[in-house]
Amino acid sequence: MTIVTRLGMGALALTFATAALPAWAQTKIEFFFPVPVEGKLAREMTRLVKLYNESQKEVEVTAVYTGGYDDTKLKAQAAAKAGKPPSVVLMSANFNVDLKLSGDIISLEPMLKADETTRDDYLKDFWPALHANAMVDGELYGVPFHNSTPLLYYNVEHFKEVGLDPAKPPRTWAELVDAAKKLTKGDRYGFLMPAGYDYLGWLMEALSMSNGGRYFNEEYGGEVYYDQPSMLGAARFVEDLIFKHKVMPQGVTEAGGVSTSFFAGKASMVLLSTGSLSFIRENMKQPYDVAFVPMNVRNAVPIGGASLVMFAGQSEESKKAGWKFIKWLTTPETLGGWSRFTGYFAPRKSSYDKPEMKDFIAKNPDAKVALDQLPYAKPWFATYQTVAVRKALEDEIQAMMNGKKKADQAVKDAQKKADELMRPYVEQTSLKLP
Repeated sequence: MTIVTRLGMGALALTFATAALPAWAQTKIEFFFPVPVEGKLAREMTRLVKLYNESQKEVEVTAVYTGGYDDTKLKAQAAAKAGKPPSVVLMSANFNVDLKLSGDIISLEPMLKADETTRDDYLKDFWPALHANAMVDGELYGVPFHNSTPLLYYNVEHFKEVGLDPAKPPRTWAELVDAAKKLTKGDRYGFLMPAGYDYLGWLMEALSMSNGGRYFNEEYGGEVYYDQPSMLGAARFVEDLIFKHKVMPQGVTEAGGVSTSFFAGKASMVLLSTGSLSFIRENMKQPYDVAFVPMNVRNAVPIGGASLVMFAGQSEESKKAGWKFIKWLTTPETLGGWSRFTGYFAPRKSSYDKPEMKDFIAKNPDAKVALDQLPYAKPWFATYQTVAVRKALEDEIQAMMNGKKKADQAVKDAQKKADELMRPYVEQTSLKLP
């Protein structure tokens, strides 16, 4: 074989190798995401992932729609148990404590260190109210992606019809009852709130907080305060709306039924997430407005929404690819666009410095109400066995709303069930050391 021939074959081999490099270098990862509220979110998220894949060649993300928040947690854990953990999951922000305790998710501190930044520097552009649910035991475990607070939505025409000033929505529980009584007529109810799983626990947290209480121990995963006066007052308030004031229908209404009733003029005021804002804006035919959640003792609401987490059991290559994708998804521009599309508020403050966001807020002032409510926002309920402990309360409140149990008994039974569920963690953390 001549030197020329050998050189030619070497060049040819190099050409083949170079051509193959992009395929070899590309890291493929899965991204699980939920759609917890109404709207065209799944389609938009799929579009975002496609946009990311087309923007670079190092990472290929496969988007997997996984249902609601609870479903997403179960499916991600099942995949991990089967040895195929998703790299990145858009997870309910209040699951981080439970997922960390079970060893399902990993700390993001090594990624921050690799980027030569600190947790404090990284989080300083995120709204302070979001920090607590992003961290567990002082380490970063989740990156806020979309966030919400409950809001009071109300029909402006209904207010005018009964002599209420639409510019002065109810600020207190007493004012809410008074307005709801005036608005209730025929087959129209003055007030309605979702009572399905997940939503109901979140709203009961909001009512308990606005009654001056704490829903759970924010520093410890084994304490909830279901049988305290603040929660009892919240439960009695809901009970009275149904059975005493008769301004809300008896029984459990899912979120979809609440928004449908609002659109049809069958409910004048509703409690829904700011994540439903774009859906309401697109489908509500009559004029509407939004306001803070009415208070009894103080203004207070829980943060809701989802954060991006990374699952344990994946390769270092997959972790690096997942972190790169997370950073792209949480740029101020991407978060701002998602906020405008969905109604969730953007978790980064700098998103609102962008010209397109300023223009959007000017045209849609209802999008600013959730931001105005943020100074009163508290961490979202997060404990050991979060879903089951939350359902312990929801089951009892649903029984109350169906007329099968009184508020006083409901909160006592909820506390008993929750304590039983959290006992393994309590016993583990209360062991006496030698």
